[in-house]
Amino acid sequence: MPDRAPTPVDRALPTDEARHLMTLVRDIARREIAPAAAEEEAAGRFPRALFTLLSQAGLLGLPYASAHGGGDQPYEVYLQVLEEFASARLTVGLGVSVHTLAAYALAAYGTEEQRAVHLPEMLGGGLLGAYCLSEPSSGSDAASLRTRAVRDGDAWVIGGTKAWITHGGIADFYTVMARTGGEGPRGITAFLVPGDAEGLTAAPPERKMGLKGSPTAQIHLDGVRIPDTRRLGEEGQGFAIALAALDSGRLGIAACAVGLAQAALDEAVAYALRRRQFGRPIADFQGLRFLLADMATRIESGRALYLAAARLRDAGRPFARQAAMAKLHCTDAAMQVAVDAVQVLGGYGYTADFPVERYLREAKVLQIVEGTNQIQRMVIARHLLGPETR
Repeated sequence: MPDRAPTPVDRALPTDEARHLMTLVRDIARREIAPAAAEEEAAGRFPRALFTLLSQAGLLGLPYASAHGGGDQPYEVYLQVLEEFASARLTVGLGVSVHTLAAYALAAYGTEEQRAVHLPEMLGGGLLGAYCLSEPSSGSDAASLRTRAVRDGDAWVIGGTKAWITHGGIADFYTVMARTGGEGPRGITAFLVPGDAEGLTAAPPERKMGLKGSPTAQIHLDGVRIPDTRRLGEEGQGFAIALAALDSGRLGIAACAVGLAQAALDEAVAYALRRRQFGRPIADFQGLRFLLADMATRIESGRALYLAAARLRDAGRPFARQAAMAKLHCTDAAMQVAVDAVQVLGGYGYTADFPVERYLREAKVLQIVEGTNQIQRMVIARHLLGPETR
């Protein structure tokens, strides 16, 4: 059997505009992202010039309003764009998702004046964003964060440390959750902090198992002073803003996971068709055919799940439970598909000469970011059963 290029995913897109957009996205993924992915990930290089290109092409603000520089695309289209990018290189898909997450608080809760001033450059002006909720001592228990903002006349002075920040140290703006009141979720407020603010510094990037091209770092805020015009939403509304952002962000992670899994499946299928043992392609062996069939089924079910949640969001209906389900299922599926892809390639799959070993290392982090999969199970269970009794 001959080797063959992977067949593009057959997507049910809602409009001709979305179909043209997908053609552009696939062309960028094929020409600009995929060729350098392995080399740049191995070297730990972040493709900042590529993100400038994506911004210029209007691809960093797809789900936001065109009045402020966005693309006016429904979430079901935006997420499929993320999937395509992640399939070419997870650093890019995840980076677009995090940038979109960082812009959410301003787009959804900012005043009209704030949106007019900041959103056009955030969405189409070449800027890159980061989202700052987690801290060294508050990850899953985000409501216990300690970073504090103190009112000083018509300004705020922010002090504290944020942890696990994607784009930490290279972002142009940070959406920061800080405590302005008492303990608990109602004492938290959201702020838009410029990346060059005096007193804002980044620690050296974390040394990670995978996703090495995407910088993750602690952010230190040492007396960072910003005007009240950069407060997003009302005082004490920050935690609600953070959770609303994460509902949408989890769909982004789900889409990225499906993209990564699709890349792993494509590599496994291509290898199975060209690798010969016992006088015939290993694709002829039933055990391997069944393994590939299970991989494909996990991917298709994950894609259907995240798109169903996205359509609820686009219709203005509650989708938090479905977003948690999508994040849980898709990232667990990506991990299993990556493991199975390594198995299909055998010893070669365990080497850096083939991309599946990188996919395996990268898949693991998707089960952790933006709420571990244990947290997703808690969210789903609460929708089914109500809050836990104490």
